Amino acid sequence: MAERAGVAMSSVSRVLSDHPDVSPRMRRKVMEAVHELNYQPDILAQALRIGKTLSVGFAVSDIANPVLAEIITGAEKRLRAAGYSLLLTNSEGNAELDIEHISLLERRRVDGVILSLVDEHHPDVVAALRQLACPIVLVDRDIPDGVTTRGASFDHALGMRAATEHLLELGHRRFALITGGPERPARERRQAVEETLANVPDAEHTAYPGGFSVDHGRRAVLEILAQDSRPTAIIAGGNMLMEGALMSLREAGVRLGGDLSFVGCDDLAVAELHDPPIAVVRRDSFAVGDAAAELLLADLEPGSNADAPREIVLPTEFVARPSCAPAPR
Repeated sequence: MAERAGVAMSSVSRVLSDHPDVSPRMRRKVMEAVHELNYQPDILAQALRIGKTLSVGFAVSDIANPVLAEIITGAEKRLRAAGYSLLLTNSEGNAELDIEHISLLERRRVDGVILSLVDEHHPDVVAALRQLACPIVLVDRDIPDGVTTRGASFDHALGMRAATEHLLELGHRRFALITGGPERPARERRQAVEETLANVPDAEHTAYPGGFSVDHGRRAVLEILAQDSRPTAIIAGGNMLMEGALMSLREAGVRLGGDLSFVGCDDLAVAELHDPPIAVVRRDSFAVGDAAAELLLADLEPGSNADAPREIVLPTEFVARPSCAPAPR
């Protein structure tokens, strides 16, 4: 490289490291040699020199979930603009894989991690987080005791409370709630529904907890439809649950907005394209990914945002659509 440019090795180094003390003529000669030789910098050597890999790990609980894909996109765009690359792992809903991936990212010497964990309360996951020496941001999860981290999450209760109140105003009093397990989103959604219904003496509900999966949504609806006294409104507390529930409802010939009312979560294409369109609790998944990256950069680049909060909580909102109608008499 130095020979082709006709300059000293130290001059090449200053140009490639963007040193300010380089003349325009020198920079031009070196860059011409770079293009002629199709030179690619040694990333590992750069990392050793600056003490950073300029990479961030993102451990995702289930990449098949379209909401998580949007979160990843939001985080990657913000990190790329700051000069960082993203290393992605998929835990497939298995907390044991979360533990393996945290260890893998640590061995890869990433500068920081963003985590959407399967179970942030799993004791081995908590132990792994406590040992991590790099900055951590949790996405939509509780912050375990003894773990130093920032968090980017949603106020799930806000939109779910509005959805339940809307159904009550339409005259519904018998509810079914299909929900996940102990995860923060599932817990906040269920609590919002139950607290709202507790203020209405003649309202009743049955919860169907399980995993955030299409299969659980399908099975829960089959169980609901088998009851002698069906609910007049079903709330599916998750986008995968919504997808599975809609499959079973369609197969059973149930008319949404007629035979019963239905609310889902997340404004995916299936919600608007369904006939009738599905009322949903909506959130900005891209924005929470962007917020997670912003919080991580506050630790990676301390001078960029010294006043960054420990946690950012984004709102959710209810979007009414024809799948919700007055309760049948």
